[in-house]
Amino acid sequence: MNNNNKQAFATRAIHSGYDARDHQGALVQPVYMTSTFEFEAVAQGAARFAGEEAGHVYSRISNPTQELLETRLADLEEGEAALATASGMGAITATLWTLVSAGEHIIADKTLYGCTFAYLQHGISRFGVEVSFVDCTDLNAIKAVLQPNTRAIYFETPVNPTMRLMDIAAISALVHDYSREISVIVDNTYCTPALQQPLTLGADLVVHSATKYLGGHGDLVAGAVVGRQEMIDQIRLIGLKDMTGAAIAPMTAFLIMRGLKTLQLRMERHCQSAATLAEWLQQQPMIESVYYPGLNSHPQHQLAATQMAKPGGMIAFELKQGLDAGIRFMDSLQMIKRAVSLGDAETLCQHPASMTHSTYTPEERAEHGISEGLIRLSVGLEDIADIQADIQQALEAD
Repeated sequence: MNNNNKQAFATRAIHSGYDARDHQGALVQPVYMTSTFEFEAVAQGAARFAGEEAGHVYSRISNPTQELLETRLADLEEGEAALATASGMGAITATLWTLVSAGEHIIADKTLYGCTFAYLQHGISRFGVEVSFVDCTDLNAIKAVLQPNTRAIYFETPVNPTMRLMDIAAISALVHDYSREISVIVDNTYCTPALQQPLTLGADLVVHSATKYLGGHGDLVAGAVVGRQEMIDQIRLIGLKDMTGAAIAPMTAFLIMRGLKTLQLRMERHCQSAATLAEWLQQQPMIESVYYPGLNSHPQHQLAATQMAKPGGMIAFELKQGLDAGIRFMDSLQMIKRAVSLGDAETLCQHPASMTHSTYTPEERAEHGISEGLIRLSVGLEDIADIQADIQQALEAD
């Protein structure tokens, strides 16, 4: 335990919220594979539907397996409550459908995961919601677009795929000074709470694609949002229950909890290997630029040291000969997999312009800082020498 008698992160990731004595001594939590729940009497059912009594009603809304996962995620993110969903996009859309109505306004960073960008640029905007995309590293740019009807500001840090960082504390202070009705929403997928806890820096909500590091094994799709109890309750009953129906399956919740048990260990290895690889890539004559917060050359290296425990397991880079050389490099990889997603045990390499960020037009990618030749690398858990050797032979391939 630490000095304030609170158990350490790795301990809570394994034990938080579960007592085997309440489940016939089962060391591992059971999976409740049920769609609905019996009420002792009509009055109990009525009380649960009215929100007057705690308890489960229907697994689209909540489930005991899901509830334990949510308790654990809220604990790890230092939040009051959490909601687990069927996907990361389910968490994002359920959150924003709850917070924002027609005639209101969202601020978003200029660079986002491709499907998040598509939702904000082409989706929610169809329903009378205005979205302003700005460079959220520039506080004056945020200040310039704040409006009386602004209800949310949304950003990733580090940004997918360019590895820019947002100053969570500074943005939260600026926005909340303007209006407490604006929710600061941070996508913490790249870091996980093992490396960064945005709620402790002033953010209102944290969203995750739990598909990535939280699950950690490439065998599930899920999402989560964490924040104050009252806000999470609203997202559950409006954004999840009525707007999206993005209900997580009990077995998926179980698998994420299995992943959480090794989260800190895995993140330490991802970060250690990524830091070694980023330093090595910087020295390769074929490489034009390497983007990694742990490098002294990263323009926000000091911010990374301030708000992140470690600089993460994601790297972006560009080859000197541009897009064609990048494609040859990726097609020459042997052990490393050409695949989207991230945070898996396997090292994954992908081309954002034609894959995860193809929802942007070429003009939008240029405007939002995503070059056509950018390569994104999710550094896995293989031995670093083997990862490096595969990259070396791919760089040298004709």
